[in-house]
Parts: sequence; structure tokens; C-alpha cells
Amino acid sequence: ALERVTTTGVRSASMIRRARVLLELDTSVGEVAPRAVIAERVGVSCDSVRLISKRYAETGGDVWATVGRKERALPPVPSSVTGEVEARLIALACSKPPKGHARWSLRLLEKHVALAEDIPDLDHSTIGRVLKKRNCALT
Repeated sequence: ALERVTTTGVRSASMIRRARVLLELDTSVGEVAPRAVIAERVGVSCDSVRLISKRYAETGGDVWATVGRKERALPPVPSSVTGEVEARLIALACSKPPKGHARWSLRLLEKHVALAEDIPDLDHSTIGRVLKKRNCALT
């Protein structure tokens, strides 16, 4: 099955590379060569050979768990910018700027968002991304 993975070319390059390393590490073919020799044959670093063999041992000899992509342990962090936060931010950006200012700037919006109790604290770059996404210009 590993030979089929390496010869068909319908898998990702990293999967093919790991499969080639496992084929070189196979002890049933004969004596296992040193890591440097295997790394030279496959075209990877010695550290890659070490990590792939370590992962093979950690998975209990499961070839597909070693060759396949590692599953994410934790889900990605959810965004603090929800639809309601976007609406409040756009409403604030479209409102009249405070006294002493001709227009809103991202830093000024950041300060006012920090003062608002119902909006989580957002960085000026996040505010700029939200406004750009909704095609809002600070004029």
C-alpha cells in the first residue's frame, strides 16, 4: 500500500515523502541503514527521518496514522468579531467624530471601542480589517 502511495502521485507531497521514509525504514527488506543514509536516499533531513520514525512508534505501528496528516488537538480560536460587534463598530465609524477631530482614525476608534461596554476590546488592525471587509471608508 505504501508503494502505491509513492508511485501513483495522487497524494500530497508530504504524505509521499513520509511513505518513502517508512519504506526505507522497513526491516523486513533487510538491515536498516543509518539515518543519514536513509535521509540521503529519500531527500530529507536526518531530523525528518527521526521524527517520522518516532511518530510511527508513538502511533503503535499504524502506518496510515504516521503517513497521514496529524489531527488538530484543539479547534481554532473563534473570532471575537461577531455580526453584532461588526454592526456596532460600523455604526460607530459612521457616526460623527468626537470634538476636536475632523474624522475617525483607526486608533481613535480603538480608544472608543475600549470605552464601550458592549463591544469587546479590539486592536486597530482588527478594526481596519472589519471596516475594509464591509467596504467602509473613514472620511
